[in-house]
Amino acid sequence: MNRHALLYGAALALLSSPLAAQPRTPAKTTKAAVAQPTAALLRSGPMVGYSEMREVALWVQTNGPATAVIEYWDVAAPARKLRTAPVVATAAPGFTAHLLADQVEPGHRYAYALYLNGQLVPRPYPLEFQTQALWQWRQEPPNFRFALGSCVYVNEPAYDRPGRPYGGEYGIFSSINAQRPDFMLWLGDNTYLREADWNTRTGIYHRYSHSRAVPEMQPLLARTHNYAIWDDHDYGPNDSDRSFAMKETTRAAFRDFWANPNYGPAGGAYGSFEWSDVQVFLLDNRWFRSSNSYNTKEGSYLGREQLSWLLDALTASQATFKLIAVGGQVLNPAKVFENYSNYEQERAALLQGIADRRISGVVFLDGDRHHTELTKLERPGTYPLYDFTCSPLTSSAATGARTEANTGRVEGTFVAERNFALIDVSGPRASRQLKISVLDQAGKLLWERSLSATELK
Repeated sequence: MNRHALLYGAALALLSSPLAAQPRTPAKTTKAAVAQPTAALLRSGPMVGYSEMREVALWVQTNGPATAVIEYWDVAAPARKLRTAPVVATAAPGFTAHLLADQVEPGHRYAYALYLNGQLVPRPYPLEFQTQALWQWRQEPPNFRFALGSCVYVNEPAYDRPGRPYGGEYGIFSSINAQRPDFMLWLGDNTYLREADWNTRTGIYHRYSHSRAVPEMQPLLARTHNYAIWDDHDYGPNDSDRSFAMKETTRAAFRDFWANPNYGPAGGAYGSFEWSDVQVFLLDNRWFRSSNSYNTKEGSYLGREQLSWLLDALTASQATFKLIAVGGQVLNPAKVFENYSNYEQERAALLQGIADRRISGVVFLDGDRHHTELTKLERPGTYPLYDFTCSPLTSSAATGARTEANTGRVEGTFVAERNFALIDVSGPRASRQLKISVLDQAGKLLWERSLSATELK
């Protein structure tokens, strides 16, 4: 029997099992489960993806072919068990499954359980998700908190460069989880493709799988909604651009391993989502990017199609805060490394477009640089723009930027150690506040700053 026939048989077995008929009863063992113990099939996850009012995305990865279903229930009414449908069969190359909880109501919290091949796979930490509230025309926007960071290097000595390990202190994910954010925003370089990885599908999927399986990461993934962009290291080689020959494969891997709600019409890996009265624009600074080494002044960074989409989407947005997430620094004027300031004409077009269209509430969020800082750009006649850079999570920190010519750096915000950030959005809509808190890998507060909606108009 070939693999596809085996998966089909396993799916039929699950649909006819007690789980399908009575969700609270464990299902009978399928043929796939006989071949491999169910618990051993789980490689990483489950992970909670995007949240909307009427559906929530969930994700899991197995070590081989398996069928996956998630049972879930409203924590306020646990007797009524629901399940994702249809049963999803994982398959090579990633053995990932995307599932939808689509029998949910707005503003509720749910617990859930994972079944592989019809068998319950217990997890030693809470499995939870939430739906967004239906607040418009009814109440003030809900307060919420999200976490963010970038640059996740997970050591694998056989493929790492010799010398001191570049990654470490994976306990930072436990520190993030302890803060109970509503969602996590991964700002690129969420995995680091190595020389042995980036030219083959085998290598690319190996690296994505290896990074996702960090044990300390699993409790965070399991109860915090996750959204992601990419940068050069999860897209391809260091400083890679639109010419990268394997970009279709890395895009497939990115979509297999993340559960963003949508992707833009022009290709690549960009899109957007809303949470309460905030809209987050997830940009792609790789797919359309021209070479860093040739005519960057006139070159492409986001590309014409994506830039046009972004300005239109910002103009149409009714969000109090419009957060633009992109892999590299936008407002730092220092023309170093891959800062947007190297791409003078396109950067100027973006900033001029925001001014000409009178778009309020814009804040940039980015990573890449292996340090954290807040940059402020004064604009005569209108409000200042802010660019919050947050990096690294588990990669090694860089100290050299401390003395670079970032004339817009807000004093006291430079951090050159592993760190993450929390952003709390709170208050009545007329006086909404956005508070940025930067914490070290152990969860100790390093600095915080607040921005008000009124000062971003």
